[in-house]
Amino acid sequence: MKKRIYKFGGGTTVVLATCSAAIAGDLSQNFPVKAPVPYITKAPQAPNANGYDWNGWYIGVHVGVTTGSSNWSATQPFGAPNLGGSFDIPFNFDFMAGTGSYVAGVQGGYNHVFQSHLLLGWEADASFPNSDVLIPFSLRGSQTVSSPFTGQVTYGEAVMFYGSVRARAGYVFDHFLLYGTAGLAWTFDQVTRTQVAGFPAVGTATPGSVDTLQPWRVGWAAGAGVEIPITGSWTAKAEYLWTGFGLHSVGFAAGAQVYHSDLAMQSLRVGLNYRIGDTNQGLDFTTKGPSALETDHFAFHGQFTYLEQYDPPFRAPYSGPNSLIPNMARETADTTLYAGVRLWKGAEAWINPEIDQGFGLSGTLGVAGFTSGEAYKVGADFPYARLHRAFVRQTIDLGGETQKLEADINQFAGSQAANRLVLWVGRFSVVDVFDTNKYANSPKTDFLNWSMVNAGTFDYAGDGWGYSYGGAAEWYQGRFAVRGGVFDLSVTPAGGTSPDALNLDPTFNQFQVVGEIEERHQLWGQPGKIKVTGFLSHGRAALFSDANALAQATGTPADTALVRNNFTNRTGVSLNLEQQITETIGVFARAGWADGTIEPWDFTDIDRTFSGGVSINGKDWGRPDDTIGIGGVVNGIAGVHRNYFNLGGTGILIGDGQLPNPGVEGIVEAYYSYALTASTRVSVDYQFIGNPGYNTDRGPANVFAGRVHSQF
Repeated sequence: MKKRIYKFGGGTTVVLATCSAAIAGDLSQNFPVKAPVPYITKAPQAPNANGYDWNGWYIGVHVGVTTGSSNWSATQPFGAPNLGGSFDIPFNFDFMAGTGSYVAGVQGGYNHVFQSHLLLGWEADASFPNSDVLIPFSLRGSQTVSSPFTGQVTYGEAVMFYGSVRARAGYVFDHFLLYGTAGLAWTFDQVTRTQVAGFPAVGTATPGSVDTLQPWRVGWAAGAGVEIPITGSWTAKAEYLWTGFGLHSVGFAAGAQVYHSDLAMQSLRVGLNYRIGDTNQGLDFTTKGPSALETDHFAFHGQFTYLEQYDPPFRAPYSGPNSLIPNMARETADTTLYAGVRLWKGAEAWINPEIDQGFGLSGTLGVAGFTSGEAYKVGADFPYARLHRAFVRQTIDLGGETQKLEADINQFAGSQAANRLVLWVGRFSVVDVFDTNKYANSPKTDFLNWSMVNAGTFDYAGDGWGYSYGGAAEWYQGRFAVRGGVFDLSVTPAGGTSPDALNLDPTFNQFQVVGEIEERHQLWGQPGKIKVTGFLSHGRAALFSDANALAQATGTPADTALVRNNFTNRTGVSLNLEQQITETIGVFARAGWADGTIEPWDFTDIDRTFSGGVSINGKDWGRPDDTIGIGGVVNGIAGVHRNYFNLGGTGILIGDGQLPNPGVEGIVEAYYSYALTASTRVSVDYQFIGNPGYNTDRGPANVFAGRVHSQF
């Protein structure tokens, strides 16, 4: 899937009703930034000495690490002894894959403080384990055993997500709350039985067969924690929680077995709570959302986005493995927390844990200019956690006019010099820094199509979610800016659509170099920018001519994976224009070229592209926070690239099994973004796609979408 694209500016309601990249748009243009609520040093209605009012409703988010174990046994036929073993959930973290035994989640509850400083309340929470999706869920275990009655069998358990409803009791001290908590716990699991070899004496299992069950469990939770106020509405907490679920049994039809297991977990987590307060405050919260949390040293913002897309039936005389499927509806949802800390003068560190869920249409396949920038190349039915960004940014002022900075996502409020050097290092998206555009860059608020929010030929490095490890530098001087960066490529070309390509190259032997020049100007008294962006990807990518020759010699479908023998350098360049025409109208355009003789690596299957459009602010009809966008894009590929698809090859996103009548892929997109409240937008979007996947035999396709986006 492609990364979500926000600008570093503007926050979002971590609408902590979860469910279910790269952020580089211009949200600060669209959302007013609310000043942080000052710390309440005295609240007469509060019963505790320090004046902080703990009473009322609250919602919040948390992140943490979890460990645990599960003891299991499985019956055997004919009175044979039970099989048995145990699974362990260890603490672990894979730096390159971004996977580990960490979780992210949401909570909400109610507090009441008595005059004696005793606090009583309740809290409900849900936690979602990290996952690399193709090998689902980090809180998992498996064990293989052999028996004459069952053959060789692997049993496995995975915690899909879990939560609790608990009472809280504590004492409010002058500057913190100390509490204990206990109550009901629940978990939704996945239990599997895989017949590896041999045949069971009874049952229906055959070698290679997998029997999957998804049971709910109910148990108990208990723990303790400490919570401190940060501002008038925000508190921070640290908590230990034990959960146990006792013995639970399921029946596997394969092998005619009853499987028993218990499960116990221990979690350490930290979180933030936003106090909604009484009924009147609650009404205010529903219309304005929470205020962002920003102090001199810490900042927290959040966002929630839900998108539903549907493509009605269209002409499709044949289909292949990567074809767009007619008459399909798909949804995606994500909740992101942007947490930052000031390190020293000009330096900030940010992490962006996110909960994701859902799929793109056809599993994010079938269109080179894919229909949703909210869709990653991998998807999941159930919400899962990922740490998409973890980076440090250093700004060094070099003089010139002082510019004010508003508090925004991944950005502290403050000021910066017009002439400056900005250094990035860590895990982030290439398009957080490069190929940004004021009017077409954020699928959360403006255009959705991949080749509208970025140049379709910009084959930027990224894992299956569109993020990479690397470093970048930006030098601003007068009306110009120069940017450069080096980033890690995926293990193999394929854009994260296979287990091997899902994660980044741990050796860093395959990498990408990116450069950009920006010019800022005034045209007819209105601001504008022109950017030229170039990239070079160095790695074991195949030549299409080699794949085509092998396919013709063997009579098998073309496959670049069979001819990735040598290191190659794939290059590309794009032009990016944004220009304000009036106070309410802006235009944009992009044009790009990439070497079509070498297979693309991480983005999509486009060698030539041109896009453009207009963005219209609603001020003229009394809706200054609304936006209308209309744009179009034409995508194409080189001749040898077309021949590869006609010989049965598949690319990152497309491949119908044949391409006898190729054409350009033309897309028109229009959207209306309606400001429901100061922090929430509701949008409708329409896309017309001619020749999806460059195939004139299929389509045209129409794609309709509805989107809800909230931020603080």
